[in-house]
Amino acid sequence: MSCFIHPLLVETYQLPTYLHPIPKKLRVIDGQEIDSGQITHFTRFKCTIGNHTEELEGHISNIGNHQLVLGMSWLKKHNPQISWEKHTLVFNLLYCSNNCLPAPAVLELKAVEEIPTPYQEFSRVFSEEESSKLPPHCPYDIAIDLGPREDAELKETIEKQLKAGLIQPSKSPMASPILFVKKKNGKLRMCVDYRRLNSMTKKNVYPLPLPQNLIKKLQGAKIFIQIKEGDKWKTAFKTKYGLFEYLVMPFGLTNAPAVFQDMMNEIFQDLLDVYVIIYLDDILVFSLNEKDHKAHVQEVLKRLQDNDLFCNIEKCHFHVKKIDYLGFIILESGIEVDQSKVTDAMNWSTPKNVKNIQEFLGFVNFYRQFIPNFGNMAQPLYNLLKKDSVWKWDLAAEQQSFDGLKKCLTSAPLLLQPDTTRQFYVECDASDYATGAILSQRNSEGKLAPVAYLSKSLSPAKKNYNIFDKELLAVIRAFKEWRHLLEGSELPVQVLTDHKNLEYFSTSQSLNKRQIRWANFLVDYNFQIIYRPGAQNKKADILSRRYDLVPLEGGVENQVLLKPELFIASITPDQEINDLIGKAIYKDDCLKEILHKLQNKEKVLDWELREGLLWFQGKIFVPKDDTIRSLILESRHDALAAGHPGQARTLELVSRSYYWPSLKKFVNSYVNHCKTCIRSKPTNQLPVGLLKPLQIPERPWEDIAYDMIVGLPVSEGFDAILTVID
Repeated sequence: MSCFIHPLLVETYQLPTYLHPIPKKLRVIDGQEIDSGQITHFTRFKCTIGNHTEELEGHISNIGNHQLVLGMSWLKKHNPQISWEKHTLVFNLLYCSNNCLPAPAVLELKAVEEIPTPYQEFSRVFSEEESSKLPPHCPYDIAIDLGPREDAELKETIEKQLKAGLIQPSKSPMASPILFVKKKNGKLRMCVDYRRLNSMTKKNVYPLPLPQNLIKKLQGAKIFIQIKEGDKWKTAFKTKYGLFEYLVMPFGLTNAPAVFQDMMNEIFQDLLDVYVIIYLDDILVFSLNEKDHKAHVQEVLKRLQDNDLFCNIEKCHFHVKKIDYLGFIILESGIEVDQSKVTDAMNWSTPKNVKNIQEFLGFVNFYRQFIPNFGNMAQPLYNLLKKDSVWKWDLAAEQQSFDGLKKCLTSAPLLLQPDTTRQFYVECDASDYATGAILSQRNSEGKLAPVAYLSKSLSPAKKNYNIFDKELLAVIRAFKEWRHLLEGSELPVQVLTDHKNLEYFSTSQSLNKRQIRWANFLVDYNFQIIYRPGAQNKKADILSRRYDLVPLEGGVENQVLLKPELFIASITPDQEINDLIGKAIYKDDCLKEILHKLQNKEKVLDWELREGLLWFQGKIFVPKDDTIRSLILESRHDALAAGHPGQARTLELVSRSYYWPSLKKFVNSYVNHCKTCIRSKPTNQLPVGLLKPLQIPERPWEDIAYDMIVGLPVSEGFDAILTVID
């Protein structure tokens, strides 16, 4: 018996559905076919029972009052121990341990005189010493529901946090790895990689306030929230100095924003919307006059002080009358929407040639269904594209058409007002010189309509990023720009990209320091990266390639710095090896089931079949064929251009394109047995000294040499021999 799921549950959680090649009949216990008819579709979903999480397939069927039925095949596979008295399931099988259960795995403050005089009595709120103390446990302790330079920084951080009482030694059965990111001042900051823990943590969907309600800005609360008793072991991290766990909420936990917002709302509950509005760590105090404002700020600071919450004076703004906050301009006269947040991306300069017109109309054409009378409005521009047309830009016709279309792009009915209770879609792309993004939601007709646009050029340094980092930068820029809409989203933000490898960013085990910093930024967001072929991602692609963002000096194409004839050798394409791999995958019995599913258009997590090759997590999977694997090693290690690198470098070169089980072991063995490397390997021993022969003796027994032979079988009570040589 398989697993079954009710259609209403599929609809509620917007689960993907897949068509059965052959409809299935479902019979109940008496042998009769179920009234709802044949099963035509199934879905894939993540099921969490306590700390037991796995991916399941379920047949979609009307199963009465039950939402989900886990069948006999599931029970046989996991064989849980059922406690009828306690109503619990305990999973003890090795399969569950390996696949379903969790694996073991300062603020610088200004001097007191910088605080405005009316608020200096609350100087404790800005005290670095006080902010390092651990407050008592409270109802807002965060709960985690399961679902040579660096060494110095590590030691300093561990000692400082132990002294401050922020961490303690741990005996947790699981642990997360640590990593280091470079701060703006060039120093390092130790971070814990909680991506695995976050993937198993049940999301806290406590609502964040709507940015439309925010008015004035007093920014910067630096808070310590304790970890709930019983959950501290889950924050454990491993270092060369031992295993430690946090007593306070660290950076990187997925539910931190929701817990923080809940606590702040409770502390300032009676002041909210009266003269205080709070969005995460931003406290806004607004008043009608100066006298009231002083009293209001004093009350806010008093509550912060009473609750052991601390502010960064450098980020606090007192008595301001105009401020830009989360897309809004706050003035004494009222609130205005910062149109630049929406329209900057649409500030296309006047086209200079036919190609510019084609690019602009190519983007506008995606939204023609939302623009009334589109054909007549765009006709003057289309006339310039005719075969025999002479270029002529007239202010009364072409310019009016161009300006009118731009206005339509940034106004209703095309541009939707964001609804934070509904799902957001972020379409991203990057070119050699810019990034582009579109924030969208589905309108009343179920079609994707834009909420805002983003297009930014790349600095000279960022132009040197590899393509993966450029595509990821487009995502980071979008989330920073629309943070007030995307942070705290109950439904996962769907990030649509035409770069396949971005799908594996959240689970990648190897990140550079830039990617680590970006990963720490993204942990506060509930999002899912979805690959979409380039042909379907044209809108964001056009924004990243706007003609007015092309550098004036040119150089947007990749340039050849060294001519081919200057090389004594080159690495040829791997087509020959790939052809062998394409044939060998069908001879590997271990791959038959995966290949069968992929050939039948079924989805298999982390696997795909394209270009005649089997891909695993974006890399070509090499079947169990030592001949092919050795050929790959020859091209990455023995080839003249490769230069016989060491184990780590060879592994890195192979891992760029290929993957197979025990890859590291195979590479190490190959390099260790390389005859060229063995002959050329320099010795790390001291050179042999000069020989010093003994002088010729003048009589017998003047010089003797002796040795002991021990460990012999006992013979007549003896087990050793003394040998003496004259």
